[in-house]
Amino acid sequence: MAELGLNDHHQNEVINYIRFARSKRALRLKTIDSCFQDLKDSRLVEETFTVDEVSDMLHGLQAVVHSEMELELINTAHTNVLLLRQLFTQAEKWYLKLQTDISELENRELLQQVAEFEKAEFTSSKKSNTELIKPKLAPLCEGGSSELLNREIARLSEENEKLKARLKTVEAQATSALDEKTRFERAMKDLQKIQDAHKEKQGMQEVETLEKTLADLKTEFEKTLDERKSNQKCMEENLIRSKHDLLKVQEQLSLAEKELEMKFQQTTAYRNMKDILNKKNDLIKDLRKKLLKYEPDD
Repeated sequence: MAELGLNDHHQNEVINYIRFARSKRALRLKTIDSCFQDLKDSRLVEETFTVDEVSDMLHGLQAVVHSEMELELINTAHTNVLLLRQLFTQAEKWYLKLQTDISELENRELLQQVAEFEKAEFTSSKKSNTELIKPKLAPLCEGGSSELLNREIARLSEENEKLKARLKTVEAQATSALDEKTRFERAMKDLQKIQDAHKEKQGMQEVETLEKTLADLKTEFEKTLDERKSNQKCMEENLIRSKHDLLKVQEQLSLAEKELEMKFQQTTAYRNMKDILNKKNDLIKDLRKKLLKYEPDD
């Protein structure tokens, strides 16, 4: 069986369109046959005709057939435009841009492939006796773009929550680093106090030992402090970057909410509700005026 390289659903749609085109073609051919039959029944009643009479009959038949063919070609072109309109409308619902290659419409190889496909589909007794189900197009609702906006808002909200959690983690790490730095400085002060006390109570040997220990501790502390400073700098940079990302996501979220609100304000339901509220306000104003007329204010 000839194939067009489409999936089953789209191939069934092509078969439905070919069936429609075949029925229109058969109807138009019957119309042309009837034109010739009418000419035979109405004009070919004599045994001999002059050249002028034959020419006149042929011109009349030509005009009728020309009119029928022109009408059929125009109708076929308009039908194809309606078919393209259905496809483009469905594509625009999801913001797709379809493209067509007009040169492929005169590709003899592809046209032969379509002809073989039509012959294979409609010469089989099974295919000719089975009517395919013709699905109706799903109506386009006004909520298509709103649905996309809602999905985008949900995505931005989720990303916003993730950035908030990340920001809290970075802030906690920075706070922990500052606390550890404070503990190290306090330990240094305590060691310095101990060193001063030992200098007063013990000899020079113990003082030297303490000084060496203190120098080692000081070196280790400075090394640790440098590492903490480097980590703190990275944390601060991550904190700033996270804040910028958070602000960016919040701005995108705000824009998406505004766009969704504008989309909602453009819907028919919103406009109808606004008109109803305006009419109700006008009615209340009229009732108040009538009430003041019969019961004036003291």
